[in-house]
Amino acid sequence: MPLRSPPILPPSFVPPYLLDRLAAHADAPVSARAANTLMIDREHRGLREFLAPQISSAPSPPYAKRGSPERKIHDAGNTTQLPGKLIRTEGQAASKDLAVDEAYDALGATWRLYHDIYERNSIDGAGMPLLGSVHYGNDYDNAFWNGTQMVFGDGDGEVFNRFTIAVDIIGHELTHGVIDHESALVYQGQSGALNESICDVFGALVKQHVLKQTAQQADWLVGAGLFMETVKARALRSMAEPGTAYDDPVLGKDPQPAHMKDIVLTRQDNGGVHINSGIPNRAFYLAATAIDGPAWETAGRIWYDTVCDRRFKQDADFAAFAELTVSAAAKRFSAGGAAHKAVIAAWNTVGVTAS
Repeated sequence: MPLRSPPILPPSFVPPYLLDRLAAHADAPVSARAANTLMIDREHRGLREFLAPQISSAPSPPYAKRGSPERKIHDAGNTTQLPGKLIRTEGQAASKDLAVDEAYDALGATWRLYHDIYERNSIDGAGMPLLGSVHYGNDYDNAFWNGTQMVFGDGDGEVFNRFTIAVDIIGHELTHGVIDHESALVYQGQSGALNESICDVFGALVKQHVLKQTAQQADWLVGAGLFMETVKARALRSMAEPGTAYDDPVLGKDPQPAHMKDIVLTRQDNGGVHINSGIPNRAFYLAATAIDGPAWETAGRIWYDTVCDRRFKQDADFAAFAELTVSAAAKRFSAGGAAHKAVIAAWNTVGVTAS
């Protein structure tokens, strides 16, 4: 009898293989927390598996400059009941809860990138309110977008810090919502890795936009600050150097490849969606840093145009996405120009296309 593939799990920031590693190799308290996180991810959040919004064939809603998002931050009270108690709404002063205020600020930073730079009216393009719940679960080691809101765990305090600590985590997870409403990429194999990579791209751009950094100034680390200081890790992923973000006795070594020759063929992690995202991540980094100025104005515009391109299919692989970005670069910045050449060179360098 053939082996059954593992079930397709919905997106989350920390990949399941890392939690599996902690459950198997960490000390007893951390192991138990990782196992509990996996149980929640696989059972409770599995309800979302087939609930992604349907793509409309109609044109995107007209852009309406609103000037402010509509944010609501809740406290789940260390339960898994959502959304929890409402703590802070749009325009209210900071609370005395650091996680609440970090979530509020980061939701706003993500909204501003999409609104001010890409003229997108919230996640769905139609003014969707931004909801968040902090203090989810008991020492829950993850963060996720469940199709309607953001959810943040507090971390275990030994390996993981609180999940509101890094603005790019929130930018990453909210971008899953953008993808849901645009291309609705299948969360499996190369299309799933593109899903994760695009979320890393816009998470990084949210951080760079907040810090007012050029592509050359940015660190290109995803989730910096998430790991506690005792862990031998710079971040969860490196877009500049996939495979170098961490190397820790308990976590193991970052498994991300940076080139197609090293792509990982696996049935775990929905076919390697968090692992193989390193390849398109590096392509974006190469394209962005080859062009002067802030990445959100250059390579970011090309990637956003591609995400919204109706030719971008739900089961697209790396090569199909690369072709669309090259087309978008030519259309946005002119064929044969610096941006167009940078995008072509980036995909060639990571082995997705042939030079």
